[in-house]
Amino acid sequence: MPLLYVTDLAYPARGRRYCDEDIFLTSRLRARFDLALCHPEDAEALLPMGFEAVIVRNSGPVLHYQQAYDSFRTAALAAGTRVYNPLTGRGDMAGKQYLLDLTAAGYPVIPTVDDPARLAELPQVPQYAVKPKQGADSIGLTFTADPAGPAGEILIQPRIDFAYEVSFYFVDDAFQYALYAPDPARRWELAPYAATDADLAFARAFVAWNTLSHGIQRVDACRAPSGELLLVELEDLNPYLSLDLVPSDVQDGFIASLTGSLHSFLT
Repeated sequence: MPLLYVTDLAYPARGRRYCDEDIFLTSRLRARFDLALCHPEDAEALLPMGFEAVIVRNSGPVLHYQQAYDSFRTAALAAGTRVYNPLTGRGDMAGKQYLLDLTAAGYPVIPTVDDPARLAELPQVPQYAVKPKQGADSIGLTFTADPAGPAGEILIQPRIDFAYEVSFYFVDDAFQYALYAPDPARRWELAPYAATDADLAFARAFVAWNTLSHGIQRVDACRAPSGELLLVELEDLNPYLSLDLVPSDVQDGFIASLTGSLHSFLT
């Protein structure tokens, strides 16, 4: 089964090496699939080459190649090309609107508005986080006591003095592992995290909300001062997996789950 594997091996991610993870993943997946690797800006041109599916992995923030990505999505949908993760994701794949939707629906998420005129709807705090609605990877993030910006183009959230951030990794709806950053100032210095039943119930609620039948998802959360988890991001386009930080048996389990998911997706 030939697959087109989309990755940016040269992307300079902060505190992470995207290329190492994709070299590892492709070295394992090629035992079951025929793989061709390409940069995200080349993916559309290669769609007619007869691949069974396109698997999007560590391709970097879409905003760096937004026009090429939008064109790829349009072409893939028009041609009925199978893309993994499927292009129906409701999380980061579709932008940051989900943070507003989840806030309105009462989910345990960091409260979010997109208009400074609605600031009174948020908890009153000394500082607020303000970032572009179409942003990614903390690009354009600022902290201020007086949020400002064009309505509908920014996101405003209370700045939370959280204890730590934690990420839950899923293939389809199956939990794989969890990692956390014990020091809030060092987001990508991660360690294994023993998820409780309550933690997993929290994470699974967002996976269920997203309604993806197949794919890799990362549920990012923070531990609020009150002790509850709050959603930070729902990564469903190309989440970095930090596979180098988990034991080899966990890596093996992840590869087995991903291989099974891909086979199910293709058939």
